[in-house]
Amino acid sequence: MSRRKRYSLVLAFIGLVLVAIAAAGPIMSNVEQPKYTTLLAEGPIEIRKYAPQVAAEVAVTGERSAAIQNGFRIIAAYIFGANKPHTKIAMTAPVEQQSQKIAMTAPVVQQGDGTRWTVRFIMPAEWTTETLPEPSDARVKLVPVQERRMLAIRFSGTANDALIATKIGELREFALKNKLDLRGDPVLAFYNPPWTLPFLRRNEVMFELGTL
Repeated sequence: MSRRKRYSLVLAFIGLVLVAIAAAGPIMSNVEQPKYTTLLAEGPIEIRKYAPQVAAEVAVTGERSAAIQNGFRIIAAYIFGANKPHTKIAMTAPVEQQSQKIAMTAPVVQQGDGTRWTVRFIMPAEWTTETLPEPSDARVKLVPVQERRMLAIRFSGTANDALIATKIGELREFALKNKLDLRGDPVLAFYNPPWTLPFLRRNEVMFELGTL
């Protein structure tokens, strides 16, 4: 085989690998997501009505990116089997002896004041606080989330602090213009694995809304 042909094959192989990596993020993010109804849409900004949910959450401290990684690790351990099942529960995810696996969902949600953060996974819709297995790690809390309205903005790219701050500003400006009551700290939502190419990522910033 000539050197030129070998070089072409290597380039073709590298190209296939890059395509596979690019596709892996969106494919692996094709998991259950919280159900909501869009009440209003204006460009990338939406007002959404979310159905009641159950979240597994953990409180962590530190810089934002490190905090979400730490929180993700703790809750991922819970959904992948670090729990204490008390009853037999029918489910589609695998069941392991003395442990239960809970299906992965998206997004991973982070909320906090800059040093203290709450990181949460929304549990698949078939689970309730009564049927979910008890976490082995006492830091993981199972929390019911009531029906709520959220002001959300969706964007791609690498969600660094500067970009997040810009999107928070856009939501605050939209809320002021439309006389919307924002409650609490902004909620950050990330839908993709960290290796997803930036332009294929789905990120969101949201605020809970008060009454109209």
